[in-house]
Amino acid sequence: MNTTSLSGGLEPDKDLVFPGKPGHPEMRESISIWMYEENGRFGFPRIGIEAEAWSWEDRLYHANFAFADGRVLHQSGRGPAPSPLDEYKRLTILGAGPMTFRCIEPFQRWHFTYDGPVIDGMVSEMIDASFKSSTPSNRVRVDADLTMVTPAWVQDNSADPEGMTEQEAANAQAMGLGYRFEHHFRATGVMEIDDQCFEFSATGTRVHRQSIRNLGSFTGHCWLSALFPDGRAFSCLVYPPAEGSSEYSHNDAVIYQDGRMIPARVLAAPLLSRIVACDDDVSVVLESELGITRIAGKTLLNTFRVNNPDIGGLNLQQGGALFSWDGQQAYGMVERSRHESFTTIIS
Repeated sequence: MNTTSLSGGLEPDKDLVFPGKPGHPEMRESISIWMYEENGRFGFPRIGIEAEAWSWEDRLYHANFAFADGRVLHQSGRGPAPSPLDEYKRLTILGAGPMTFRCIEPFQRWHFTYDGPVIDGMVSEMIDASFKSSTPSNRVRVDADLTMVTPAWVQDNSADPEGMTEQEAANAQAMGLGYRFEHHFRATGVMEIDDQCFEFSATGTRVHRQSIRNLGSFTGHCWLSALFPDGRAFSCLVYPPAEGSSEYSHNDAVIYQDGRMIPARVLAAPLLSRIVACDDDVSVVLESELGITRIAGKTLLNTFRVNNPDIGGLNLQQGGALFSWDGQQAYGMVERSRHESFTTIIS
């Protein structure tokens, strides 16, 4: 595919980065990836940078690494920003401390590197809140090439929220006033840890946003995405129903099949109701012009933040799942959040 067919209608420069600090103090640029080794040995359930104008030179980054045996490596912090300009004076680089994303070709190819310390533990320690910075640390080095294989799924919230309903405005601000898009990709790379070197092939999801976010009224979400061996893919995102309603307050999905991006809606989604290390049911039912699409899923490669202060105290799961669709299987992403009053912790 060329840039035009992969961009989802956006101009190529929308996949480049800001030249400098935005004028609005709450404007942010964010790039995140969720990446899963093709045989399920390990995954990267959310690696990302949040470059916010108010702290432009001291950026927030998160790095999660999860293994099939329940081992997890995590690091989050702030780091200095490199120049956004590459050697050709193009605006291609977004970095924070030990983490760097670089655009090689807009909407087509990106490169990712991480070289820094991590906290080493088990997912059970994240669940019982004993996963501490005093845990012995290791160092992880990752170098990966990402090639986009589906068109961008674009959420454009650039419209004035004054013209929206109260719920629409709250959803738009939680998503981000500006634009956000996501791709499915295939990747090859190398990870070094514990004096071992792992070459890997993987699939994943990449998100790039430039927007102003307000999570003050955010009540949670369920976001699933996967790319299958025959090239089919899906992504879906719902927010829990508002009080007194049985309908998801936000409901959006897409199916990629036979070279087409097909809009869909979610009929049934696995909202976060319990926190368990693995094997939680994350099956989803989608409706589109194709009819009813049922995709089964079981969680694995999980990380958790319990009572997460970043988003109003919501419990947060960032992990993976083994999805099954019409006889095919694929490892893909799971990100869910919900207030603790709706979730049960199962250790």
